[in-house]
Amino acid sequence: MNDERIIELEIKAAYQEDLLQALNKIVAGQQQQIDRLEATCRMLNERIKSLSTEGSGGENLDEVPPHY
Repeated sequence: MNDERIIELEIKAAYQEDLLQALNKIVAGQQQQIDRLEATCRMLNERIKSLSTEGSGGENLDEVPPHY
């Protein structure tokens, strides 16, 4: 009876180790995806800043046109 209990615990430990490794791979993949998304956000933010400074031409977009 005691040997069966030890074998059962070893089986459970092996399954938990496999699950832990699988979850670790998933977390690592998610971190890589987060890193890529952050890089994309930084690039888009810089692109938006450059477009806003190029497009304004020194004009203030909030100014009322002269005919008002």
